[in-house]
Amino acid sequence: MPAEKVMIVDDERLVRWSLRQKCEEWGYTVVEADCGELALRLAQRESPDLVLLDVRLPDITGIEVLDQLKKNGDAPAIIMITADVQLDDVKAAIKLGAHDFVGKPIDFETLHEVMESALAASVGRNGNLENGRSKSRPGVGYESVLSVSPKMTELMNFVKKVASCEASTILIQGESGTGKDLIAKTIHYESSRHEKPFVAINCSAIPETLMEAELFGHEKGAFTDAKQMKKGLFEAADGGTLFLDEIGELSPLLQAKLLRVLEDQVIRRVGGLRDIQVDVRVIAASNRDLEKAVREAQFRQDLYYRLAIIAIFIPPLRERKEDILPLVDFFIERYNRRFRKAIRGISDETRHLILAHNWPGNVRELKNTIERGMILEEEAYLRSIYLPFSVGESGGRTLFERTSPADGGRKLSNGRALPRLYIPEGGTSLEEVEHSMVELAMSQAHGNQTNAAKLLDISRDALRYKLKKFSMTPADDEI
Repeated sequence: MPAEKVMIVDDERLVRWSLRQKCEEWGYTVVEADCGELALRLAQRESPDLVLLDVRLPDITGIEVLDQLKKNGDAPAIIMITADVQLDDVKAAIKLGAHDFVGKPIDFETLHEVMESALAASVGRNGNLENGRSKSRPGVGYESVLSVSPKMTELMNFVKKVASCEASTILIQGESGTGKDLIAKTIHYESSRHEKPFVAINCSAIPETLMEAELFGHEKGAFTDAKQMKKGLFEAADGGTLFLDEIGELSPLLQAKLLRVLEDQVIRRVGGLRDIQVDVRVIAASNRDLEKAVREAQFRQDLYYRLAIIAIFIPPLRERKEDILPLVDFFIERYNRRFRKAIRGISDETRHLILAHNWPGNVRELKNTIERGMILEEEAYLRSIYLPFSVGESGGRTLFERTSPADGGRKLSNGRALPRLYIPEGGTSLEEVEHSMVELAMSQAHGNQTNAAKLLDISRDALRYKLKKFSMTPADDEI
């Protein structure tokens, strides 16, 4: 099956280059246009499956190009891109039939998700599978999720059961960057619905005023500029799966309408008079604590219980450190292919720093860290000098994490919380611990020796002695 063709329309050469690199990495073929008129000519000749269209062009506007493309039927899926996301532009583009809107600077992970969603929705709306993405795509399934740790192994065993069941609603929760979208795709492509569309939408990325029409569609004349009927994502995903990312951002009104759809499996287009039956599995995801949101009256209790019939929680990376090094190997292999390099692995120091880091951004942060290092590294092994500052700092001499007793720290007689201690692989020494504490105090006190001494409960002279002992030069204004 030939790869989908993407047309990039932008007057900035660097933007076109970066988009081309990413699109080709994702397996698309690419054509480019630097102005609107050229885009219209290329669309007739190349018949692209998807268009990445800048709003501001040197000859005609992207909105005009969008309008003409839709009239000509040259592009089944169009994503608007601009550095100046004005609400009027968003409204005009969505009403004319654009699938979505992406702002600059471009988040490529988000863009990739939107492109996948646009292509899937295009297939669902047009019923044309000849140029559409294969539903049983390689690389999306159980084998695409690394599950070395016991927690992830247990999770994936549960995911297998969920994929094979007939549950119509599933809730995936976990911190940002844990891979909720990957689990959602795995459930879909390993289920009996795998030959039907997987349609994804980020509920926080579309203005509230447009979300209802995006989900349920609209009839011709439902509002100003609604020149033709447009099916919503529920209809596009009929028979398949609709992935609602960041479900906690939906407005109360849309939460109520969504609940009705989940209960009855019927939708009504904006401006429509009849109910339309749909068969859609809804997978919702959120990095918010929805139970807490329910208690605080920020999320409907009945909708939460309807979504959470099958609930999946993805543990953060810091709780499954056995997965870190296999993920590192996976990303090195990926970026070796992308950047045409031959990095063999990571240095011992890099391994120590990576394992010591807390990874608040989870797998996404790890992926970005390895990508950065692979871009800069010219030796055979990825060295620590190319790690982001936050990762390098966490695994240096700082062997402590500030915590509360409830989080695992011990409570002292004076009521203070003793920080959780980490002994690195291979051990350490009490002198190293003392060095680390002095360095941490100076960092927390922003270099002020008086305040650092108070944090350590020692005199300023004692602190100065330790700074000299560990060759930590005091700031000039402290001498």
